[in-house]
Amino acid sequence: MPRPTTLEDLVGIEHCKLGFYQELQQKVEQLKGSNLEIEKKRKEIQALLDGITDLMVVLSENLRIQRVNHVFTEWFPGINPIGRPCYTIFRGRETRCDDCPALRSLDRDEIVKDLCIYKVGGTFKHYEIIASPLKTSLIGERQILLFKRDVTREKEFQAQFYQAEKMATVGALAAGVAHEINNPLTAILGFAQGLKRRNARLEGKIDQELQEDFKEYTDTIIKECLRCRDIVRTLLTFSRPTVSNLGQIDLNQCVTDTLFILKHHFKEQRNLTVTTALKEDIPQILGDESQLKQVIINLLTNALDATSDGGTILIKTLAADGKVTLVIEDTGCGIPLELQDKLFEPFFTTKPVGKGIGIGLSTCYTIVKNHHGDISVTSTVGKGSTFRVALPGIE
Repeated sequence: MPRPTTLEDLVGIEHCKLGFYQELQQKVEQLKGSNLEIEKKRKEIQALLDGITDLMVVLSENLRIQRVNHVFTEWFPGINPIGRPCYTIFRGRETRCDDCPALRSLDRDEIVKDLCIYKVGGTFKHYEIIASPLKTSLIGERQILLFKRDVTREKEFQAQFYQAEKMATVGALAAGVAHEINNPLTAILGFAQGLKRRNARLEGKIDQELQEDFKEYTDTIIKECLRCRDIVRTLLTFSRPTVSNLGQIDLNQCVTDTLFILKHHFKEQRNLTVTTALKEDIPQILGDESQLKQVIINLLTNALDATSDGGTILIKTLAADGKVTLVIEDTGCGIPLELQDKLFEPFFTTKPVGKGIGIGLSTCYTIVKNHHGDISVTSTVGKGSTFRVALPGIE
């Protein structure tokens, strides 16, 4: 039976080869297009991964690192983690960590979140960890995707906010106590003044020495009551709500009131000299008295801390070019030049742990700016610091 006629028989083998090559060329072009699309997708995915600021690690079932993102080289420069156990790299251990979130995620087949605290480079760090099981790999091995985020600063800020909130609560309690003290204090003062008047009527009717003692006692009671009244009044001024209550203010009087409140702090500090040079007849300023006193007390407290080993503090007021300026100079430890630009940032402090939370100067800056003024600092390490607060005066 004769063989059926094919296309090659009709057009020849060479023409069939040409068609094959044309089809092959079309396939090559399609593959090139697909390759470009894949490369584009790869770059998009890489850009997304590079945008992740958390440390990303892919772990095997036995907790060995298989892949990491670019953040790893920032956290652990010069270390090749591939193939090494995660607990060796991150914790410096030779055995697996207790209650490992990666293993819990693998066992439960669900996303596990955890918060860990451990020592890195001599300091304790807080890390938020998210472990997620990955689908089975091509070779049948299960994997875990691990994200680690350094939340140390967030935890510090949170603790500082709690401390600030606690201080605000203490301030509110102090205001309540001051109100409660004010009532019996008024009664004591009134009765002491009444006793003084009655004693004056007994002139010549009782023993002279006894009357002198009685007068001395009543005068002392009245004087101390008046002193306590001034303290309570100043405390109430400091503890007013933060809502601005603008009025005409004498800056010199604000300084005097604040020095009165801090008087016992000055006495406790040895080898400290506090002097004032308040210019008379300076223009008044428009502002909130309690807030401006808060600025003064914060600046003076910082000066006290800077001169803890002794020195001098000078408080001056000046008036020039329509502005009233408060100057507080100290001969304390000084502030390095590279830190002076950060002084007014929230939660930045040069004080040791437990001495400050870094909101005093930030609060001062906000208050002064709200009063349309300027605050600046000049300092030299080992010689001292000078803070200047310039506020617009009232014509």
